[in-house]
Amino acid sequence: MPLRFTFRQLEYFVAVGEAGSIAKASEQVNVSPPSISASIAQLEAEFGIELFVRKHSHGLSLTAGGRVFLKEARRLLSAADAMHDVAGDIADKIRGPLSVGCLLTFAQLVLPALRRSFEKQHGEVRFRQFERNQGQLVEMLLRGEIDVALTYDLDVSQDITFEPLMPLPPYVMLPEGHPLGARDVVMPEELADEPMILLDLPLSREYFLSAFREKGLRPNVAERTSDIAMMRSMVANGFGYGIANMRPLNTLSPDGKPLIFVPMGGNLRPLIMGVALPQAEHRTQAVDAFIKHCRDFLSEQGVIRK
Repeated sequence: MPLRFTFRQLEYFVAVGEAGSIAKASEQVNVSPPSISASIAQLEAEFGIELFVRKHSHGLSLTAGGRVFLKEARRLLSAADAMHDVAGDIADKIRGPLSVGCLLTFAQLVLPALRRSFEKQHGEVRFRQFERNQGQLVEMLLRGEIDVALTYDLDVSQDITFEPLMPLPPYVMLPEGHPLGARDVVMPEELADEPMILLDLPLSREYFLSAFREKGLRPNVAERTSDIAMMRSMVANGFGYGIANMRPLNTLSPDGKPLIFVPMGGNLRPLIMGVALPQAEHRTQAVDAFIKHCRDFLSEQGVIRK
């Protein structure tokens, strides 16, 4: 019996199942919403099942059958990707899909330039990117939704392999003219009474607060935000200080005001930026090429100050 569906239709279905809406999936796969809707309708007609519950104001949610179908669709797409890798090995070419996750904390600083330079070298790799927090990246790796994640060595499980790239020590971020801005180093004790703009992301939050907890101090958290750009702007406008492990080449806040970065003293360990990936006996050529490119890019070009 001939197949009356395509892997492309399965790819669109998986994108909608993961995104929860056709509009979001359309942005991810760069295909018009009507084309995606038509593909899903064809799949439902072919297999005689309803894959989604349509909610006018809340997007789509998978039916019970749709969840089972999603699991099998991912398995089939993974098998097809493996065929691309075999073909690449035979032809000695790096090709096929590559799904990359990146930590929200530094995605805007690192990922666009890194991706552009990688795609220039490996034009036959189909690159997809996702920006998430640490917990979400680990879950996506374990579910096979992404191949690799650019992230920190925070709470990396035994099912994850971590390839270190570079250490990133903590810095205190201050507005221009702050009295502590002229110091060579700032200690947690000097910050305890100062208003703090806390980067409130899972694991990152605990890491920053531990600098004070280990010394029996309680920081004066004036504001919390999950957006690193908002934290930089809040600091630049004098609402408090921030702590970050990234010192970008451009030290202006998003609204154009200057920032000062001073090394943080105490016992807060540097975070290690690296590539996380599921433990596996075999890595695709695209994954190996991406890890090598990350090492070369960060050491030769760089987008952050070490």
